[in-house]
Amino acid sequence: MEKMILIKYGELTTKKGNRNMFIKILTKNIEEMLREYNVHIVKNRVRMFIEVLDGKFDEVVLKLQKVFGLHSIVICEKVNTKEIEEIKKISLELLKKEVFHTFKVVTDRADKTYPINSMEVSRQVGGYLLKYLENKKVDIHHPEMTLHIEIRPDGTYFYTKEIEGIGGYPVGIQGKGMLMLSGGIDSPVALYLALKRGVQIECIYFDSPPHTSLEAKNKVLKLASILNEYSGHIKVHIVPFTKLQEAIFKNCDPTYMITIMRRMMYRISERLAKKRNCKIIINGESIGQVASQTLSSMSVINEVTNMPVIRPVACMDKLEIIRLSEKIGTYETSILPYEDCCTIFVPKHPVIHPDLKKAKEMEQTFDYESLIYECIKNVETISNFEEETNDLL
Repeated sequence: MEKMILIKYGELTTKKGNRNMFIKILTKNIEEMLREYNVHIVKNRVRMFIEVLDGKFDEVVLKLQKVFGLHSIVICEKVNTKEIEEIKKISLELLKKEVFHTFKVVTDRADKTYPINSMEVSRQVGGYLLKYLENKKVDIHHPEMTLHIEIRPDGTYFYTKEIEGIGGYPVGIQGKGMLMLSGGIDSPVALYLALKRGVQIECIYFDSPPHTSLEAKNKVLKLASILNEYSGHIKVHIVPFTKLQEAIFKNCDPTYMITIMRRMMYRISERLAKKRNCKIIINGESIGQVASQTLSSMSVINEVTNMPVIRPVACMDKLEIIRLSEKIGTYETSILPYEDCCTIFVPKHPVIHPDLKKAKEMEQTFDYESLIYECIKNVETISNFEEETNDLL
């Protein structure tokens, strides 16, 4: 028997005519994720098989659990024979190593030239196991142990356990998006969810020293580093936002400061997104969570751009977002007490139903276009998180 990893594809199996393209990108992503390991990958339209030549199965599985596009990951045993008597004997040998009381056999006859159909294989193997395993019963509804047998043109595969994948689409299948990344809880979750839909991510972070600290910037880079484990290609564009934010503070009604600031952020995000060939803007806005995220505020703020704006957590409540941030490993970093530019200069009572005409009038009181140009001109881009995040926090 040969031990290997069997991959079951996720949602991409619904893509019919485009399936080959999805599988091609998924394979590329897996190869990139496993570049440190000695593996050999064989794929077809319904399965992928990974030989782990250096024997590091546990490490490889952990890596695969962070690859979008996988329904499940299976460590299986392959034999070259398809003889039914050999299948029975191997099934018995495998189940003798397991502890259980009830079981069932599930067969997938992928090789349609095989003379025995799936149900009959399962019936024959199940009967054989009942005969030679003591004190075992068949339970087809709630078995403690399920033996899977897949009969394929190149041999027979056996497995008893499946590890759930994270599903979604392979990252990159949908093109690129520019994500507005802050140091909070919401935007890293939005990043994760965008990756899950196949969007390759570049991030924009608005840095406002000395009003924001180096620790705040490093916190954002740490979050990007954590999420980069799911993608491997995240870039963070750090925008020097101090002069523009100070101009807003000096020239605008305090109650409108957040509204005007967010409008400027959208303008910068759109221009940088187009420069980087991104198709959409993404952020962590959640309806009603803060003053700038009421429907009225979103409408006024969004007015400055025609680029599609995707808000993956818009309809999630805070507890749902927190639970997901804990699951993906960003929560503990997100709650570190370092303020970003969205939490400075905040008035006691920001407007929650801003007037678009009034916001535009305030913007005409200073030369924001030259400040935006300066912001984009002086962007710093970071992509090598292994170097940048060694001693961040």
